[in-house]
Amino acid sequence: MLLTLDVGNTNIVMSVFEGEKSLLESRIDTNPARMSDQYIVMFDSLLRLNGVSRGDITGSVISSVVPPVTRQISLAVKRLNGIEPLIVGPGLKSGLNIKIDNPAELAADLACGAIAAKNLYKNPCIAIDLGTATKVLAIDKTGALLGGVIAPGVGVSFKSMSDTTALLPLVSVEEPGAVIGSNTIDCIRGGIIYGTACMLDGLIERFESQLGEKCSLVATGGFSEVIVPHCKHDILVNKRLVSEGMRIIYEKNR
Repeated sequence: MLLTLDVGNTNIVMSVFEGEKSLLESRIDTNPARMSDQYIVMFDSLLRLNGVSRGDITGSVISSVVPPVTRQISLAVKRLNGIEPLIVGPGLKSGLNIKIDNPAELAADLACGAIAAKNLYKNPCIAIDLGTATKVLAIDKTGALLGGVIAPGVGVSFKSMSDTTALLPLVSVEEPGAVIGSNTIDCIRGGIIYGTACMLDGLIERFESQLGEKCSLVATGGFSEVIVPHCKHDILVNKRLVSEGMRIIYEKNR
């Protein structure tokens, strides 16, 4: 079995694969102050809770955009079952042609998402990650990553509205009512959720115009199930897109 750990700015997504089959997916908060021993206890508990023994794990991949956490996670995996995890980054085989100005600056989670989009969906493909930041990537008909856009994420937008204004409250991320809100909370929810959906629809149209053809559309990330239903385009949600990319990288490098 393969253990994948996607370390994001907000959450760590832990997945276990048996071949191409996903056996479990669980999330814990990203905390740079947490030590490897604490991660060992958490990972072991989550594995056992889902009926997986640490001895069943034969390989591991880590994708991280939080360098201070990467080392502690890596140490935890080594001590958990004696496995040296692969760390997604330059030097690993990926099969992805990266056409951005500086391929070395491509974040690990973006690389994994693009690899999964290229391999699992018809190209050209637009891959959307609705996490701490909202990221939209363009994969052309040859399967090459051309680049994309990065915008403030849904959660960041909600928090920013409260932190930078005197009178607006911190609002939970929930389904909005009508587009035209009749109270402050509904106005904030509608503005951010419908606003993000409209932004994605507009970006998809502009991406397709630049690429010169219609694209397959896939979204992942913690806010994908909140935003995608409000988009006009038919976007497939795959919450395991980054983990699937890590699985593909492992298969190419083991």
